[in-house]
Amino acid sequence: MDSLALICTIALLGGGIYWFVCILGPAEQKGKRAVDLSGGSISAEKVQDNYNQYWSFFRRPKEIEKTENVPDFVDTFYNLVTDIYEWGWGQSFHFSPAVPGKSHRDATRLHEEMAVDLISVAPGDRILDVGCGVGGPMRAIAAHSQAKVVGITINEYQVNRAKIHNKKAGLDALCEVVCGNFLEMPFDDNSFDGAYSIEATCHAPKLEEVYAEVYRVLKPGALYVSYEWVTTDKFNGDDAEHVEVIQGIERGDALPGLRSYNEIAETARKVGFEVVREKDLASPPAEPWWTRLKMGRISYWRNHIVITVLAALGIAPKGTVDVHEMLFKTADYLTRGGDSGIFSPMHMILCRKPHAPSHETSS
Repeated sequence: MDSLALICTIALLGGGIYWFVCILGPAEQKGKRAVDLSGGSISAEKVQDNYNQYWSFFRRPKEIEKTENVPDFVDTFYNLVTDIYEWGWGQSFHFSPAVPGKSHRDATRLHEEMAVDLISVAPGDRILDVGCGVGGPMRAIAAHSQAKVVGITINEYQVNRAKIHNKKAGLDALCEVVCGNFLEMPFDDNSFDGAYSIEATCHAPKLEEVYAEVYRVLKPGALYVSYEWVTTDKFNGDDAEHVEVIQGIERGDALPGLRSYNEIAETARKVGFEVVREKDLASPPAEPWWTRLKMGRISYWRNHIVITVLAALGIAPKGTVDVHEMLFKTADYLTRGGDSGIFSPMHMILCRKPHAPSHETSS
């Protein structure tokens, strides 16, 4: 009887793990599996040390703001979180407003397609994805517009993941991925017909620097659209709870510091752009973007149990549990930021590079 009970217990545990990992599975079945979670380009035995190093930056906040420190800081973050993002969220590392009657995946795709529609490109045009991650938006945009998309990300592991996904999707002829720093892009002046960034430039220590680089590589007359992470007009820097929420978002998402909504257009004009349109896409009547985080609490706990078990068995790297716990806490700060209206991840700005920039001289 004892042997039968033991067998039944083992069978239940095995079935439970199979259900957690394989049936509920990753956010996208063609993405990462739980048993394949890694530390990106970081070797498994160094994941914990790199997580501790990442967290130590926040004990020296002024160090984060130094331009020379940011690339390594952001690169480390994405080595730690890329597999978890892919497994638990999908291949598009950003938010989108909820769309009644649409799945999260469809709402995400529509949000991405809107970006390329705003910059009015034609099939065959060469456009730039500034901070492409593993290329979820790139693939949606290439398929929708038939433009040739060049993505840049600072993380080499993401480059490799994006190339794999591009090939699987049959879009590698339209999608190119480059490893590089978007503050010093390896592209010629006036070489792109359009550009977009979706919740990526928040990692820049100075927005002016990345906008100036985008301006440089765009052809005169070309459009650039960016979805920016910002504090809104409801944010009160003297409110302790507001400050806690914003700092929690910054710590959990590798941000040198969130910018205020009213700095975005000013920065774009400073580097020479004409501002065509500016709108917070999270504002009503848009449906809340953070409901996916609220609805995902059960999934977060499920995923955390899976990661804990896999780490205990030595399948997932030591430190993965800490990384997932950080992201779980960050999800709560993001939800609070959305609920209170003090934070938006999709302040949209549409800019044009003038045909005859005022700060350039012509012969």
